[in-house]
Amino acid sequence: MIQSITAIPAFQDNYIWALSDEKGSACVVDPGDAKPVIDYLETNGLTLQALLITHHHPDHTGGIAQLSEKYACEVIGPNNPAITGITKAVSEGDSFELLGQHFDVLEVPGHTLDHVAYATPASAETGAPPRVFSGDTLFAAGCGRIFEGTPAQMFASLQKLVALGPETEVYCTHEYTQANLQFADACEPGSVLVGLRKSLVEQQRATGLITLPTTIATELASNPFLRCNNPMIVNAAERFSGSKPADSIATFAAIRAWKDEF
Repeated sequence: MIQSITAIPAFQDNYIWALSDEKGSACVVDPGDAKPVIDYLETNGLTLQALLITHHHPDHTGGIAQLSEKYACEVIGPNNPAITGITKAVSEGDSFELLGQHFDVLEVPGHTLDHVAYATPASAETGAPPRVFSGDTLFAAGCGRIFEGTPAQMFASLQKLVALGPETEVYCTHEYTQANLQFADACEPGSVLVGLRKSLVEQQRATGLITLPTTIATELASNPFLRCNNPMIVNAAERFSGSKPADSIATFAAIRAWKDEF
């Protein structure tokens, strides 16, 4: 079973998630850069069993070739020929066992069309909560830019992640929380929960602490992209777009467009 989950910093604000078990085996999620992964594995005496890839962007795939050559590990990822090195292509409804842990595959298009997430159930044996490795779909207090999909696709993908339950821990791949909360505050000015979270995150970042993982419950309380039926968010969407949104998808589309230029 998974004994520890560690964020390996990469580039300017990426996190590469390293999961390890009690036997010293590890898997790594979205290795954009091989070097910090190799350094982490060697420092901790871990053997790499697999790579989990969420989508094709280079900051999530750049380390595949070097790591798979060095460790002869399995490479699990979306069925996209553009990603070189995948040994096990997965899609919606697939599942697999890794490090004694069950993983379910969720297709979550929007940021890219090939994007998948990896969810693990709660464990009665270890007391671990359910978890999801969400790549660039759901962020702490935000969501990914829509590069290839549509607002409707991204909205549906976020709802699919919300359906995993409020106790689910969310492991996304960028340290965007502080900037995301500035936008959340603009969308929902005066929100006590957004304000409290913003203050906490400012303290964490001032001392160099990571702001992840988050939880679905926390996101439902303070992430504007999951609160598109909230009157204040609807009003914010109307202020930006100049017209009252017809539904929650239209609200989402408006605030996502606003965030793109915020």
